Amino acid sequence: MSVVGIDVGFQNCYIAVARSGGIETIANEYSDRCTPACVSLASKNRMIGNAAKSQIITNFKNTVHGFKKFHGRAFDDPFVQAEKPKLPYSLHKLDNGNTGIKVRYLEEDKVFTCEQITGMLLTKLKETSENALKKPVVDCVISVPSFFTDAERRSVFDASQIAGLNCLRLITDTTAVALAYGIYKQDLPTPEERPRNVVFVDMGHSSFQVAITAFNKGKLKVLSTAFDPYLGGRNFDEALVDYFCEEFKSKYKLNVRDNPRAVLRLHQECEKLKKLMSANSSDLPLNIECFMNDIDVSSRMNRGHFEEMCAQYLMRVEMPLKVALEQSKLSRDDIYAVEIVGGATRIPAIKERIAKFFGKDVSTTLNADEAVARGCALQCAILSPACKVREFSITDVVPFPITLRWKSPTEDECEVFTKMHAAPFSKVITFHKKEPFDLEAFYSNPQELPYPDHRIGCYSVQNVVPQPDGDSSKVKVKVRVNVHGIFSVSGASLIEKQKGDGDDMQIDSEPMVQNEGRGEEQVHGPPILCFLPQRQMIIQDKLVKELNDAKNAVEEYVYDLRDKLCGMYEKYVTQDVSEPSCLTDTENWLYEDGEDQPKQVYEEKLDALRDERFLHLSAEEMSSVEKCVSENMGWMNSRMNAQSKLAPTQDPVVKVADVIVKIQELENVCNPVINKPKPSLEEAPEASDQSAEAHNGPAAAEGKAEAKGNQQTKSGKEMEVD
Repeated sequence: MSVVGIDVGFQNCYIAVARSGGIETIANEYSDRCTPACVSLASKNRMIGNAAKSQIITNFKNTVHGFKKFHGRAFDDPFVQAEKPKLPYSLHKLDNGNTGIKVRYLEEDKVFTCEQITGMLLTKLKETSENALKKPVVDCVISVPSFFTDAERRSVFDASQIAGLNCLRLITDTTAVALAYGIYKQDLPTPEERPRNVVFVDMGHSSFQVAITAFNKGKLKVLSTAFDPYLGGRNFDEALVDYFCEEFKSKYKLNVRDNPRAVLRLHQECEKLKKLMSANSSDLPLNIECFMNDIDVSSRMNRGHFEEMCAQYLMRVEMPLKVALEQSKLSRDDIYAVEIVGGATRIPAIKERIAKFFGKDVSTTLNADEAVARGCALQCAILSPACKVREFSITDVVPFPITLRWKSPTEDECEVFTKMHAAPFSKVITFHKKEPFDLEAFYSNPQELPYPDHRIGCYSVQNVVPQPDGDSSKVKVKVRVNVHGIFSVSGASLIEKQKGDGDDMQIDSEPMVQNEGRGEEQVHGPPILCFLPQRQMIIQDKLVKELNDAKNAVEEYVYDLRDKLCGMYEKYVTQDVSEPSCLTDTENWLYEDGEDQPKQVYEEKLDALRDERFLHLSAEEMSSVEKCVSENMGWMNSRMNAQSKLAPTQDPVVKVADVIVKIQELENVCNPVINKPKPSLEEAPEASDQSAEAHNGPAAAEGKAEAKGNQQTKSGKEMEVD
């Protein structure tokens, strides 16, 4: 069984696997350890990852990237509307109000959900894993930002199901990094000792996250998290883009914003320039040939000027650090180390601000790009029965407080999970009711939520009746934040009053299960009806690949044979037939009428080029001919060498009679094989009705192996509510 961790980033994705006693990051078919989070839809097939990224400029209207933050968001969401003008592709409002992505695929306008697009990307990552591991991949752990709300997490979970993955856990980015850091530490304090507090700072391309984690031997506990979901490397890229757009407007009279291709090219060059400035403080050039209207553009930038331009973004770095430290109730002196990950933390000014805030040098012991994926793979190994991993428990937190509201008969509410409450966690609430009632769950502080809708869901508790004596019945309702960070009302039960029972019964709450995986109930949002289209698209991609392979086989044969005729066979070919006309004709056909033909046409073309006279011979027959020719060639060479050493007056080593005998031996062996006729096709005898009957084999039952992960228990809580 494969153990896979997937880091689905805004810009790039990483895959890590647990095998051979360690964690490895998998390279894709381009030998690249990162796969762009990019999907390109075309007239015949899809391209995903590196192939899709190459289409960003040429097929910009149908190449989708930067879609991670559209998960679970409505089309009218202010964030979506703010992003819309920046995108080269089109967004579309779905029937349920969510954000859809409109592209042209298979010569038709189609609208895909964000879950479908992410499902395509995850399918590609799954295939990459399977190609590297040489075995099927089903179980995985996927990372999500710590600030993702219930709706966003459900959306990512649904995308994993579309891809045919069994997601054992949605783990937050910073928690995955903490696990990758702590599980290998041999010198962590014992459970009785004071924990080691480490700050993890993760700034990627689109967001900034901070977590403070307490480590003891065999466990980690997240103390606090903070974030700026709209601060990341792309803000610094956009600052450069804005600057150069203005400069090129005044210097070259170019309105760059009017040309989507030019904007995309400028983004790519500005990202490269930003990375160069992180390593070099001198003036650096920016040159783009044929940038727009066949005009070459050039400019310069240095780190000092760049930091001045980005001052507004650099000022935002401190606030999440301050919030995380305050929520953890620790002082700077309590912090053991500050670990930084994420591509944007390579910017020197960001490193300086983080180090200045905590009063100590930042540490870069973790791989800035791959740490999240490695942590995901470790968590998957802990949850999987296929791997033996040292015991390591993980306690995450609820990033936003959650409140339940009900009518009793006036509207009432209570906060069931406070901010930074331990998670996963279950609580049992006892209601005193005489009739069915509804519960509404929502986030308590909408102003702190990086999401416009603070509602989580509504739940109806049915079949509630009074006690026989007319008193209210006790209804136990179990609420929980599960291992994915998703809230649910997982069950309700009516407690019948027994004779002799007091009014206030002592009820034992159910224990909360940590490291839940296979025992976790499935999480579903709205029904997903895109499994079949996903399979159809995979089949279409396969057909197009087979067609391209057939076409490439014809082209390869032409060039290979031409190379042999001009190389190893050149001395055997006469000048008038140095290149058969069929090769030139086929090459011209490939780039003209044969540019777009069915697969069968290419296969027939290849068969026509090949010499089929000897295809019916067996390997043993061909081997016997080769052996006989080789032996006689050796005999002839040895005789010729001996003859060359004799004087002209001496008798020859070999005579004509000897040569005739050898020729006869050669013909006796080779001619029966070379002249062997092709077998004729014999008509198969008609089968009787009885023998021709088709029998259906037993249906293959598909199932999923159920296994229990490494489980740890923790007490839940119970509240009594009238």
